[in-house]
Amino acid sequence: VQLQASGGGLVQAGVSRRLSCAASGFTFADYAIGWFRQVPGKEREEVACITSSGTSTIQLDTVQGRFAISNDNHKATVYLEMNSLKPEDTAVYYCATALGPRYYSTWWQNGNEYDYWGQGTLVTVSS
Repeated sequence: VQLQASGGGLVQAGVSRRLSCAASGFTFADYAIGWFRQVPGKEREEVACITSSGTSTIQLDTVQGRFAISNDNHKATVYLEMNSLKPEDTAVYYCATALGPRYYSTWWQNGNEYDYWGQGTLVTVSS
């Protein structure tokens, strides 16, 4: 299983940025891909996640209404559209996948279920 995150960079506050996560190396029909972020010295936060069937959720209250997650199954790619970026969104953004199904219906919303991780892409938002 391989995940390749891309799209990070230095941006100014208020602009939009789209991150991409290209997945490969697995053929499971039931899986989820999530976006997480981490600032050095702080705990990792789960930002958003989406299942292979397209069900999605934004997990982080501070990005509700600004971030959106989507997938393109043909390209095996999941996107994180980030709008109205703020300096506090500065972090390394990781994508990860959880291969389902699991024994409970909300498994894909549980960050602890994610087994395979990409290398991360740094987003720096300047004020």
